[in-house]
Amino acid sequence: MAEKKSGGSKKLLWIMIVLVLLSSAGAAAAIYMVLDQRDGAEGEPQKPLERETPVFTRIDPFTVNLADDRHGSRLLYTGITLRVGNEESKAIIEEHMPQVRSRLLILLSGKQASELTSTEGKELLAQSIISRLSVPLTENQPPLDLREVLFTEFIVQ
Repeated sequence: MAEKKSGGSKKLLWIMIVLVLLSSAGAAAAIYMVLDQRDGAEGEPQKPLERETPVFTRIDPFTVNLADDRHGSRLLYTGITLRVGNEESKAIIEEHMPQVRSRLLILLSGKQASELTSTEGKELLAQSIISRLSVPLTENQPPLDLREVLFTEFIVQ
């Protein structure tokens, strides 16, 4: 019986040795791959980031009557600047400025003062402006690349 135990323990010893060798080989392969990826990333010349000049178009400030709320009639005085993605979008907006201002006045006149006084309200208004101005101003107009609405003046009274 003693021989069977020693024979079984020799098999167990060999299995342990094989497992240790396999796990060592796997760890070595993983280390090699990580180091190889790091060396490859360092060896590639990084492209300098191209600085993109922003394109802005300014909409003259205007005053609009807001929808009546519990405080009665209120006014909004606002100045808006649009950041667009290209000169073509800027040109289209400037060519159609009366339509742009009209759309903004209609949009703003439907708002209540309480909707516009919070930061979240202004952010929602900015998204509404982008949505409203994204509708083509004329037939065969390429899509406008509107990036951001910036409020340069904003007074609710």
